[in-house]
Amino acid sequence: MPRVVVTGMGALTPIGNDVASFRKGLLQQQVGFEPITYFDSTPTGVTLAGQLDDFDPLQHLTKKDTRRMDPYTQYAVYAADEAMAQAQITTSNTDSERFGVILGSGIGGLTTIQNQVIKMHDKGADRVSPLFVPTAISNMAAGNLAMRYQAHGICTTIVTACASGTNAIGEAFRQVKDGHCDVMITGGAEAAINEIGIAGFAALSTLSTATDPTRASLPFDKQRSGFVMGEGAGVLILEALEHAQARKAPILGEVIGYGATADAYHITSPDPSGQQAARAMKLAITEAQIDVSQIDYINAHGTATIGNDTAESQAIQQLFGSQMPLVSSTKSMTGHLLGAAGAVEAIATLIALADQCLPVNVGLTQPDPACDLPLVNEDNRQYAAQYALSNSFGFGGHNAVLAFKRWDDE
Repeated sequence: MPRVVVTGMGALTPIGNDVASFRKGLLQQQVGFEPITYFDSTPTGVTLAGQLDDFDPLQHLTKKDTRRMDPYTQYAVYAADEAMAQAQITTSNTDSERFGVILGSGIGGLTTIQNQVIKMHDKGADRVSPLFVPTAISNMAAGNLAMRYQAHGICTTIVTACASGTNAIGEAFRQVKDGHCDVMITGGAEAAINEIGIAGFAALSTLSTATDPTRASLPFDKQRSGFVMGEGAGVLILEALEHAQARKAPILGEVIGYGATADAYHITSPDPSGQQAARAMKLAITEAQIDVSQIDYINAHGTATIGNDTAESQAIQQLFGSQMPLVSSTKSMTGHLLGAAGAVEAIATLIALADQCLPVNVGLTQPDPACDLPLVNEDNRQYAAQYALSNSFGFGGHNAVLAFKRWDDE
């Protein structure tokens, strides 16, 4: 079976609009939260979000394009252009029929849905845009990427709530590993910082109502009070190793395992036992053909909600016992990008392996005894990690885990 490597990455996040800026933000422990400016969020009680600063879709798209794309699709194209430029995939070096797209989004075109429902209510059904459906549906980011890059292989979308990006990368990994495609565009995109997105999650009491950005997203801290909504996209180019080597592509890391399970427990709450989350991690490690003891770092799902952090901690403790690896949640800096979270965090994990510097669990001042984990801090962040996991867990009990290996020139 082919080995699967990463040859391109693109990131659009609250702490950087490209991979270089994102890397810098992680190293500098930048917190990407600010008062919401897109609308008046006062009635929801939520004031902060991880908005995209200085995002200009016209750097990559025409005005006509933007009218036909929900923001989540614009984000996907923006990040994919960066990843494709780095990977240097072209019609001359890649068979278009062995070139596919699997993208994740938790919600899809929520801004378009919101705006068109308001228009229908205020002005009548005959005023709904004829582009409403093809702009709003969750598969359209993947469809647009396939059209943009002439990828004629599999083109599909994963919608598994906050596990979407990780499931998408895992399924793309399998497409290459099983020999169906040579190259895959994969990752996730989300744009849910709008009235209905914030109001909906606020009604579930999952969002932090903090007003201090440095105390808003506190994964594994005793004072955590919910997540901060983020937005953006992460895109990776996965490629068969031999295909990448034949065209002398840059190799940024290797995907070596994928695990996916279901809690089958509750529509929003994780199973507090952590049993199936632990099994998803174990499945990824088993496919990677390494031992549990070889995992050096886990980029945790770590949403800073009471239930998630406790259940994930329980899962890590179960699987690793006294040999727990270092753990951190980059949501302490980016917030929670929902369906894009796993993709952005996969990039963060690959950066950590390449740089041998782990992202700090920012803002932690009072570790929760119920989350008894070896968390990354200033003293242990410089670490020669070779193997890492990236965890994502979604509403509905979706558990998805990726295993990565640091790339050493071979």
